[in-house]
Amino acid sequence: MKPPSGETSAAGHSLYLRGIGVRFGGLTALDDVSLEVAPGQVVGVIGPNGAGKTTLFNVVCGLVRPTSGTLELNGVRLTPAPHRLAGLGIARTLQGVGLFRGLTVVENVMAGATCTARAGFLTGLLGLPRSDRDERRLREQAMTLLERFGVAAYAGALPGTLPYAVGKRVALARALAARPRLLLLDEPAGGLGAQDIEELAELITTLPAEAGCSVMLVEHHMDLVMRVCDRIAVLDFGRLIATGTPQQVRDDPAVAEAYLGAEVDAATPPISRQEASA
Repeated sequence: MKPPSGETSAAGHSLYLRGIGVRFGGLTALDDVSLEVAPGQVVGVIGPNGAGKTTLFNVVCGLVRPTSGTLELNGVRLTPAPHRLAGLGIARTLQGVGLFRGLTVVENVMAGATCTARAGFLTGLLGLPRSDRDERRLREQAMTLLERFGVAAYAGALPGTLPYAVGKRVALARALAARPRLLLLDEPAGGLGAQDIEELAELITTLPAEAGCSVMLVEHHMDLVMRVCDRIAVLDFGRLIATGTPQQVRDDPAVAEAYLGAEVDAATPPISRQEASA
């Protein structure tokens, strides 16, 4: 069976999780969870702490092996492993910032793009001209991303000197440097202020069209989730209790009572990508 080529007829990858179950001893972390991330869509996964959201991400990343169920990427059976993700067109951000502390901002973003490097290991080790050209190309691409995220002024700074919101932007730029077709965002709004969350929402809505990737995100900020997602999945104690559009999830009495409550009423109404870019 051939591995996924990374090419689809639309932006992003088609990811299917079918009947995923995860058990740690006597604890059931996920129980028969089925989910689709279609090309060009932003899909949110919500639920209270301990609902299994991060475990689900870790299954997709190969950090946790499911005890039951299957994964498919573009119709091909997927057995993910962390070291193979970039080659499969998958990138992930962490709940924190997760930057390499000994590298500058631009070097961190360049590190995210090494999977696209043309020069091999031996070429780089010997310092051959092709390696130099590759490094210049990666640096130019990294600077383009930093400019797009409005943090190019920090290119030479070390992560420890960055404001938290800037570090989050750099981490997202590093993930996009790999040119993923599926981007996994683990609580991207965590620790951000209202203005930063507003800017993050506008950015996420552009990713399927501008970066050509599908997005799967876990997030506690309901206003962000309702605004940017095409579809939302709700987990409760490892089980999928609801899935649908933001409006459908908003109108589900069980979901509203158990997870969203009054926060739904205060959330920003769902808007289209056209409205977000207007």
